Amino acid sequence: MNTLLKRAKRRDGEAFVALMQENMKGMYRTAFAILSNDEDAADAIQDTILACWEKLHTLKQEAYFKSWLTRILINKCNDILRKGRKLVYSDSMMDIQTGSACAEYEMIEWREMLRCVDEKYRVILVLYYAEGFKVKEIGKLLGESESTIKRRLTLARRQMELMYYPEMRRECK
Repeated sequence: MNTLLKRAKRRDGEAFVALMQENMKGMYRTAFAILSNDEDAADAIQDTILACWEKLHTLKQEAYFKSWLTRILINKCNDILRKGRKLVYSDSMMDIQTGSACAEYEMIEWREMLRCVDEKYRVILVLYYAEGFKVKEIGKLLGESESTIKRRLTLARRQMELMYYPEMRRECK
């Protein structure tokens, strides 16, 4: 990825496209966790890609590219939410390249779980479990303290636990 990033910073379009393709699934998961709508997620990703191309020269440390890209994406998602777009949950499936029935089932289960978790926890769950960010990094990305992220992650896990153990469960929204 470092080679692609260096080439993209020199305005190599092919390298930039390859770099965006490597990060596309992660961007989709993050955008969908915030917006809960395929069309809005696609808009946020498109805006992010454009902003990234225009501002790639401002990235100071290449090691932080993924965090930088995710921060831009979160800001674009928040812009869409501020514009007052109606949140609608879409049941369309994310493109799964594995072709495995088990992977498809896991994706359905993951999306159902996200549906039952409060909106403010979704992005944290996606960033932590799907994208592999650490609590400290998520705090920086979202502009929250590390303790707030830890608390929200704990509460999100509790909501997931209630979903999977019906005897402890209250109805999810």
